[in-house]
Amino acid sequence: MNREMNRLKVVLAETKRTNRWLAEQLGKDQATVSKWCTNTSQPSLETLFQIAECLGVTVQELISKNSTKDHE
Repeated sequence: MNREMNRLKVVLAETKRTNRWLAEQLGKDQATVSKWCTNTSQPSLETLFQIAECLGVTVQELISKNSTKDHE
């Protein structure tokens, strides 16, 4: 049941940003951002919006594209 919940790692790579950079922007610990990137834990909804703003993407772009089945 190791289902990918977010695409943060992919979006960081696409925007050429690092976990460290994002952690600094959000005032979070780098280990916390690393856990989000590996889907060990998930950011809060509020933090997800902050991440999207920092990276210049939509929240939808940060969410797994595998979730389309859930909307049928």
